[in-house]
Amino acid sequence: MKPSEALQLHRADIRRVVASHDACNPRVFGSVLHGDDTEGSDLDLLVDPIDGKTSLFSIVRIRRDLEALLGVKADVLTPMALHERFRQDVLREAVPV
Repeated sequence: MKPSEALQLHRADIRRVVASHDACNPRVFGSVLHGDDTEGSDLDLLVDPIDGKTSLFSIVRIRRDLEALLGVKADVLTPMALHERFRQDVLREAVPV
């Protein structure tokens, strides 16, 4: 299954998983957003950390739970984890789940 198909089937579940691990505002970027994902692509997801709650463990748990739910690889990042060279471009183009 392509990540874009998994996203369409599980939008509410993705939001629930992100919230359950102390993060918010899940957004999609990358190949899924551009419409050129394949069955070998991953789902690129950007989440906002919640001050005093979100940890590296939170991000790992979100990724793990999403991969189990969706059956596709997921890459979960926070805005500050993006390289500064393309951070603003990703933030500008990312679309809410």
